Amino acid sequence: MPHSIFLDPTYCPTDIQLTIALDENYRYWEALRDAALKSGKVETEGWHFGGKKFGWSYRISDKKRVLLYLLPRDGFFKVAFVFSEKAIEEVEKSTINSHLIEELIAAKKYAEGKGIRFAIKSKEETMDALEFLRVKLEF
Repeated sequence: MPHSIFLDPTYCPTDIQLTIALDENYRYWEALRDAALKSGKVETEGWHFGGKKFGWSYRISDKKRVLLYLLPRDGFFKVAFVFSEKAIEEVEKSTINSHLIEELIAAKKYAEGKGIRFAIKSKEETMDALEFLRVKLEF
């Protein structure tokens, strides 16, 4: 499974590099980022270097936790969320694609909850990610 395409720890990715790397899928990155920012709950956002193996990722956080992770790849990106049990119950009632709901339910449970990560390459996947974000912002 490929990791971030930005692997140099001394050089934080720029918007121009990201736009080039994601190509037509950059618009979906912007849609998710903008939706989070418009919620009024974002305290911090920015790049984080996770080590040589994982490279750079983008985190958007409220006062207490990361709301979503954006993980750049070559020509697309992945989005990741972590949910509490209560939030997962809300996800189950949502319009999110059933295979993503099943993947979240089957995920290993950690102290902070269960996580899901999936590729964003289409409008439909972006809509699922926006619905996950809506739930995350509520819970």
